[in-house]
Amino acid sequence: MISRYQYLEREVRGMAEKEIGVYERLLSGALLAMAAGALDAYTYLEDGGVFAGLQTGNLILTGLRVGQGDYGEITQGIVSLIMFAVGVAIIRVIQYHYPSKLALRRKVVTLSYEIILFVLVSFLAGRVSILLTTGLLAMAAAAQLQEFRTMKNGPFTSLMMTGNVRTLSENVLDFVAQGDKKALRKAGDIVTIIGSFFIGALLSGYLVQYFQGQTILLSAVILLVVIVVGK
Repeated sequence: MISRYQYLEREVRGMAEKEIGVYERLLSGALLAMAAGALDAYTYLEDGGVFAGLQTGNLILTGLRVGQGDYGEITQGIVSLIMFAVGVAIIRVIQYHYPSKLALRRKVVTLSYEIILFVLVSFLAGRVSILLTTGLLAMAAAAQLQEFRTMKNGPFTSLMMTGNVRTLSENVLDFVAQGDKKALRKAGDIVTIIGSFFIGALLSGYLVQYFQGQTILLSAVILLVVIVVGK
């Protein structure tokens, strides 16, 4: 007869060995983070100092501007916040129609939707109000955050690095203090994600000097690579 301890041990081992989805691998996560870093850098530089994905940053900047009486500069932040919420709702509806057993197809649909928005913005940039391009890009960022929330069967976000920095610190300490090799591997994964996000922002900041509004195509190309490596 199997003891309760052995049963639990087997169950935990089975969970650990659960097959990792193609879009939950480290490579896909790193590319998603790179695209997100490029996206937020682009909107900050090209759309009046706002973020497409980092809504905490938009709240801070909007609060600062209101506090300083600079009411003319708050519209972009508010638009980004509202359209981000709309973007989450859109992907949630898609999730209703593509349940878990169709998750792979759903992720491809989401990535394609993001790419279409990026290409559209590349055509509209400089021709329409930045409020429109800001809103479209916030919807794209929301799509990515809503759909891609796990990596290697654990929680994951490609848009916000605060939680990733916390996880990195925790796992480094666990390795140093307790010799936890699994924590060290996890720390390595997180360093890869943070580094990829930074590289995306760096590339966007460099390319925008030469390509202005068309720089958003960098994020589109990166997501296209994500689709290809997921095949």
